[in-house]
Parts: sequence; C-alpha cells; structure tokens
Amino acid sequence: MRFVLTTDAEEFAARTERLMSERIECNILATVLRRVLEGAFAATLFAYGVAADDEVTFAALHTPPWPMLASPLAGDADELMERWLGDDPDVERVTAVPATARAIAAAWARHTGGTARTTMREAMHLLDEVRDPPRPANGGLRLAGPDDRDLLVGWMEEFVREAGLIGASQSAAMVDSALGRDGLLVWDDGLPVSMIGVNPAVAGVVRVGPVYTPPPQRRRGYAGSAVAAASRRALATGAERCMLFTDLANPTSNKIYAEVGYHRTGDWEEIALDRGSD
Repeated sequence: MRFVLTTDAEEFAARTERLMSERIECNILATVLRRVLEGAFAATLFAYGVAADDEVTFAALHTPPWPMLASPLAGDADELMERWLGDDPDVERVTAVPATARAIAAAWARHTGGTARTTMREAMHLLDEVRDPPRPANGGLRLAGPDDRDLLVGWMEEFVREAGLIGASQSAAMVDSALGRDGLLVWDDGLPVSMIGVNPAVAGVVRVGPVYTPPPQRRRGYAGSAVAAASRRALATGAERCMLFTDLANPTSNKIYAEVGYHRTGDWEEIALDRGSD
C-alpha cells in the first residue's frame, strides 16, 4: 500500500468515496468529511492508502481539536505516521477500531518517543428494526429549534465533559451546525428533558448521537424512548439501518439501547498521544 497525503478535501472525497460507502467503520469519517466540505470544520490533513490495483483501502483525516480519525488499516502504520508527522506534528489523539488505533499510536510513539494511553473504549451498534422500549417514557420526540439553542449548547458542553471527550469549547458551533441541518431532536415532556443528535445518512446508515439527558431527568426512560423514536424516524425517512456508539464503561446506555433493537457489531477506541515535557 502507498499512502497519499493531501490537504485537498475534494481530492480526498473523490478518492475515498467507495471506501466510505462500503465500510460501516467509515461512517464517522464520512460525516466529518461532509462537514469539512460544507465549511463547518477545518481539516489539517487527509491521507488515503492505495493498493496495487489502485483501489483505496484506507482513509484518515484530522480536524483539530478533535482526534485523528482513521479507517481500518491493513498497511504499515510506521510509514503512515512517518509521513503524517512531517505535515501534522501536533496530532494529540487517534480514534479508530482498536487494532488500527493501537497500531497508529504505537507507530507515533516510536517516531516521537512519546507515550500513548487509551482514553475511551466504545462499542459500535447497529439497528435494523426498532423495538418499543420496555418502559416507555412520558412525552414525545420533536425537532429542536432556535428557541432550544441556549439549552442545547449547555447540554452539549455537559455531555462532552461528562463523556471525557475534548472540544467542549466547540459546543456552540456544533449545536448551530446541527440545528442548521435539522440534526438535533429533543424529547419533550412538558419541557425538553433529553437531547439526541441524528447525522446524515452514509450508504443508507444513519448514525444517532450524541444522546444526553441531564442528571435530574435520568432514570425516567427518556433516553431509551428518544433513541427508539429517533431511530424509527430515520428508518421511516429512508435509512436502511441506524448505528450508534456507547461507552463500554457505561452499562446503562449499553442496556437501554439493546432493549430498543441495537446489537453490538464491533469496538472502537480513542488513544491520547503524549509527548511529555519535551
């Protein structure tokens, strides 16, 4: 495999289109790339891997402050990172399926002398058909609107911090972007009590998330009912399947999403890259 590095989003999109549509693990990559093409995110660098038959079998991108995103990698992570670091030496995290995230992190450590530590382990889930939650919540799902913005920005900040993610400072921009494409829903029980994001379909698959219910509203079935309703809405409007990610350290979310029809299909990891005090 030979790696091609570029800062041209259009070139990257054209070369990776088939890969993005064929691999469920590329769903996040594809939706982030769409936001880059729309001008919502600024990307530092793209890379794609080309096999001997000229087929693209690997893709990666970095949109600071978020981690480097990568598709499953069957090639040489050392060669990739040697070239990547020449153009983007400040990458601080990588996120991908576990084998790929670990290979890239190990290659990064060999080239920099830094250390890597896993910061999040997640499960990928798919849904083909929605089941009603065993304990339906009061209220109902509705599209979020401008009047919800300030509340949702606060919830997004809380979600990012509670989940141990980075990018809390980007919460307002994320909410504005999602509202602009009808990508945020709320479960309303007299007032908004839970937030759920819905991303554009990639090859018929709609990724649901983030899902956030503030602590005072938890244990009332809102999140499970919201995910079920949002997933049913996506299927009714053309999606073939839905997917979402759950933190493996949170047994509650893994349980409630399984109850409405999601089944685990793979794993995902985020790894921090620390150069130390040099």
